[in-house]
Amino acid sequence: MKKIVLSLLLISLASIEMNAQDGGANDFNKWSIDINGGVNKAANPFTPGYHMNADNLFHADLGFRYMFNTKFGLKIQGGYDVLNDDGDTSAEFQTEVMALNLQGYVNFGRIMEFETWTDRINVLGHMGVGIAHATNDLYEGSDRLGNFVIGLGMQYRISNRIALNADFTMYNNFSQNKTWDGRTYDRQGRQGFDSTLYNATLGLSIYLGKHEKHADWYIDEKSDELEDLESRLGEMETMLDDSDKDGIPDYLDSEPNTITGVAVDSKGRTIDRNNNGVPDELESYIDNKNSEIRNEVKSGSLAVNGAGGSGSGYIKELINGGYVNVYFDFNKATPNQESVNGINFLIRYLNENPNAKADVIGYADEVGDSAYNQELSNRRAENVKKILVDAGIDASRLSIVANGEDTTGGSGSKYGRKVVRRVTFILK
Repeated sequence: MKKIVLSLLLISLASIEMNAQDGGANDFNKWSIDINGGVNKAANPFTPGYHMNADNLFHADLGFRYMFNTKFGLKIQGGYDVLNDDGDTSAEFQTEVMALNLQGYVNFGRIMEFETWTDRINVLGHMGVGIAHATNDLYEGSDRLGNFVIGLGMQYRISNRIALNADFTMYNNFSQNKTWDGRTYDRQGRQGFDSTLYNATLGLSIYLGKHEKHADWYIDEKSDELEDLESRLGEMETMLDDSDKDGIPDYLDSEPNTITGVAVDSKGRTIDRNNNGVPDELESYIDNKNSEIRNEVKSGSLAVNGAGGSGSGYIKELINGGYVNVYFDFNKATPNQESVNGINFLIRYLNENPNAKADVIGYADEVGDSAYNQELSNRRAENVKKILVDAGIDASRLSIVANGEDTTGGSGSKYGRKVVRRVTFILK
């Protein structure tokens, strides 16, 4: 059953993945034309006595952007700036700057899954390099610059073809020979990014292509379906775990910690028709072994070993082999309802073997503090001992052992942790 379910899920997973690979790349438009205009502000270098306002208007740029996918793209952009004095406290100047740059774009809206709360607002980050030249009437020719560009923009989708955008960009320039006001710039040996120009703009992104949406706004629903199916596949694998190996998956098993090897019903419950606390199959096995031993003793071919009479060796082997356990719910020190069989089985053995003694060994899962789990395992063992004593077993025959955390089957699985929250026994 488990293999069949997993096979069907894997086939569905592969089908969705193939469909995404075949059609996903063509489901959105990739090209856009970005047109912006706004204000500029040059920070330095300036000749003393020259400066400009932060709201100096005129900047314009035109860009052609191509998105490789919904998250990353490239843009080639041309820009034009006119830098003017503030008209009041600064000496008069005017410098024109023309720039060309290549920038990489990151669609933060898709990376950060804005679609979970809006389909109108988006954020684009961009970074790149470029060249520029500045001209001023004070010198012949132009001052050629290299620049490093970084910026952040916000978008508001008006329709599937047009989006309003606002952008703030910083240009760090190098190898500048003239000040922004047109005078000679003494760099004093500096060749680094010692010149800065800022732009703040508003504009439009016009989307080109035959598809309904551009990559800026496209939501890959197939990828979401694929992730959801992968998640459900992982959950199904966990649900189909069978901690007690009785053939019933844990999520359908009313008693996911029955004694290994005994018969269970369709809900994973041990079959105990005479309601004596011992599974019928195990009881039958023990009775048959006792009969075999008694017959062999009568025929003289076997000597009885161990206190308490025939068959004790087989029963002791079952208990010491970990087939008889008492289980606990999370963070509880009292046995759960499914643990009656294990306790009754031990009581029956100790009553039939009055000279036998037992270690009562407590465990906890790995969740929580180690010191607390050590104390919890001790309380679990103490409570089981009390039940045995109340049932008539002499307390001197029972020794408490607190083993603390048991990570052998619990790490990373809630069903595994159910199995290690237990008390087990060693007969002596």
